[in-house]
Amino acid sequence: MDSYISVPRVLLPKECVDLKKWAVIACDQFTSQGEYWKKLKDECGEVSALNVIFPEYYLDKGDMDERIASINYYMNKYLCENVFREINGFVLTVRETSYGRRRTGLLALIDLDMYDFEKGGLPIRATEATVRERLPVRIKIRRNAPLELPHVLLLIDDKEKTVIEPIAASISEEDKLYDSPLNMAGGSIKGYRVKNEERILSAVSALARPERNQELYGSASPFVFAVGDGNHSVATAKVLWEETKKTLSLKERESHPARYFLAEINNLYDDDLVFEPIHRAVFGVGKEFIEEMRSSLSGKGHVTVLYREELFSLSVPEGAPEAVRAIQEFIDGYLSSHEGAAVDYIHGDENLSKVASAKDGVAIFMPVLKKEELFPYVVKNGSLPRKTFSMGEAEEKRYYLEARKIK
Repeated sequence: MDSYISVPRVLLPKECVDLKKWAVIACDQFTSQGEYWKKLKDECGEVSALNVIFPEYYLDKGDMDERIASINYYMNKYLCENVFREINGFVLTVRETSYGRRRTGLLALIDLDMYDFEKGGLPIRATEATVRERLPVRIKIRRNAPLELPHVLLLIDDKEKTVIEPIAASISEEDKLYDSPLNMAGGSIKGYRVKNEERILSAVSALARPERNQELYGSASPFVFAVGDGNHSVATAKVLWEETKKTLSLKERESHPARYFLAEINNLYDDDLVFEPIHRAVFGVGKEFIEEMRSSLSGKGHVTVLYREELFSLSVPEGAPEAVRAIQEFIDGYLSSHEGAAVDYIHGDENLSKVASAKDGVAIFMPVLKKEELFPYVVKNGSLPRKTFSMGEAEEKRYYLEARKIK
């Protein structure tokens, strides 16, 4: 029986560490809002995950090598100072967000040999096209890092709720590992040690049954996990594993820590798991951009565009994937021929309006992908256009809290 997941050895901050100051939002959020990261820094202390991540807001600020060196320094410092306690086992996470939603997940170890972001025929599949230009800096960060902190969210297509929900129903207060509010309107988070590991492995393996996949997707090829958040983080881990495995014997490959990555598994059919669009904010452009977009795109769908408090309705192809692909291709083409124009990807209607207004940009409110469309679309087409959907609003993204040794 293929297990597809393994029991992780999870590093958690010791009880003396203030988790509200330790845990911080995923690095790929608020990429145009420096005030968020400056305020977060003021809220965090000397012992914080903020010191061991690279917020993407700072990627173009010119101090990349210094930041990466600082990340490695703090990772080794925290290990040497015994900041962590080690838990050997699956962890159930319960996240209450500031939007009134409750997301339940399972923290597990995932095998990179079962993931391929290019061909897409393995049990773990990317949901969006990998932009290779986005990998080098991530590889540089991870290459010498002794730890990984997960913000990857994997989705399972489990309408019958056979994997996570039975675990959630069986946990008790005595299983609790942590319980803390989250900073910056993140809500709160709880974690529980999970028992009955064999039942979990069996339930996950059952999702890959050929007859099940044939019935659901028209293909018997196993499809267990879709990467919902963190596609490029998983791709980075894969590239480095392929590099590392060439130096190892077959036996060494079986248990080498670089072969795996830590991720939270969510059920696509969790009632509180919602898909939100990832909007586009285009800078250095004006009405001429909107008019060219209007003349270039057509279809039975519609999107709303905002510029200087004026709203425009533009026709686009029907269906979220097709509309996102058409809009993104138009933006990419426009940017390539207009020096000074730039795009950023924004979560949340309010955040989009604020960013566009502050930088005199054009705000494009993108369409929403239906959850039930995800797995069949990936099977048929390989992957969605990049930045098609988000699992919740920006503040609902996964917080870095747990860690794992990767050296």
